[in-house]
Amino acid sequence: MLGGAFAAFAVSAGIMHSYAVFLVAFIEAFRWSRAETSIAYSVSQLVAGGSSPLVGALVDRLGPRRLLLLGGGLLIVGLLGSAMISALWQVTLLYGIVMTIGANCLGMVVFVPLLSRHFVRRRGMAISILQSANGFGRAASAPLVQLLISTVGWRGTYLVQAVFMAAVVPLLAALFRRAGRYRIAADPDPALDGSAPTSLSSPEWSLAEAMRTPHFWLLFAVYLFTGLGSFLVSLHQLAFAVDVGFDKLYAAWVLGMGSFLAIAGTIFTGTISDYIGRELSAILAYGISILGVVCALLITGPDQGWLLWLHACFFGLTWGARGPAVTAKTADLFPGAQLGTILGVITIGSGIGSAVGSWGAGFIFDISGSYRLAFILSIVSYVGGCIAFSALRRPPAV
Repeated sequence: MLGGAFAAFAVSAGIMHSYAVFLVAFIEAFRWSRAETSIAYSVSQLVAGGSSPLVGALVDRLGPRRLLLLGGGLLIVGLLGSAMISALWQVTLLYGIVMTIGANCLGMVVFVPLLSRHFVRRRGMAISILQSANGFGRAASAPLVQLLISTVGWRGTYLVQAVFMAAVVPLLAALFRRAGRYRIAADPDPALDGSAPTSLSSPEWSLAEAMRTPHFWLLFAVYLFTGLGSFLVSLHQLAFAVDVGFDKLYAAWVLGMGSFLAIAGTIFTGTISDYIGRELSAILAYGISILGVVCALLITGPDQGWLLWLHACFFGLTWGARGPAVTAKTADLFPGAQLGTILGVITIGSGIGSAVGSWGAGFIFDISGSYRLAFILSIVSYVGGCIAFSALRRPPAV
């Protein structure tokens, strides 16, 4: 079950994160501005956040396997259509709406409620393994997609991705048919010391009840600040590296290798959140991300490859690393049958922050000729996330 969720999320994340590579190709092919080229990605983040409550409600009713089939079909349609685009509105429609809804059906909102019910005491570890699929997909997509674009062009690359999805979706569906046979245990996981499990009884939260607590809105703010801080940098990393003089394929390879560290970083921070608390785990991840952004601020030319490596490693190590702590914290605070719906609504904050960050970085470059201000604002946003998360220590009143 966990392996199937990891594979589905990795495939969808890899396809969606490859837009950062297509962004450079679109700029060269259509001569769009950075802000214009970022519109589709910004719309994608808004749609991802806006559709999350619907996806969360659907998974509570239909289960992950049916949503996987729906999402996979939408991704295939979007990829085939993207191979024939000629205008910005077409990219926005296909990537920003169709593919985004499809990817959401293969994402965290779908699988977290399922895993949270199967893993109680090790909830942080289980969710962190799932979240690490985001980093795996992002890491693999950048160098592979750049290599494909250099070989068969960006239109041919979209066709290759569509064929890949058409082959993978039936396999994932079959895997989840098997995973669906596992009964959800009535008892929580055994205690870490091997002793008998203790009762973890907790109230069943509805969406309306959760929204009346400050913790709901603090989690919303955490998602907002995290999305803003991350996407003021991530979408434009490759474009930034190319602008300062690095070769496109080399820069994509470096950034991809750095992103692979997200697998270990995400699992590590999620697992230790079970021991040191969600708050400290998330704050540690924020601090490492800030170091990565600082390294990017110091890069002035292609002779500073070591700084590009440091940026890729620090920023990549904690890409998505806050996710397990945030989602596990949400499951800790608001357990119950409506967890998928609650998580979906809170995720709207991530969509808003990510949309503003990805478009804002392009807009800042268009008016200033530099990403420097965008990177500084990323650091400020991460600090805001630290403050919001630190206020979540006390559980909400029922």
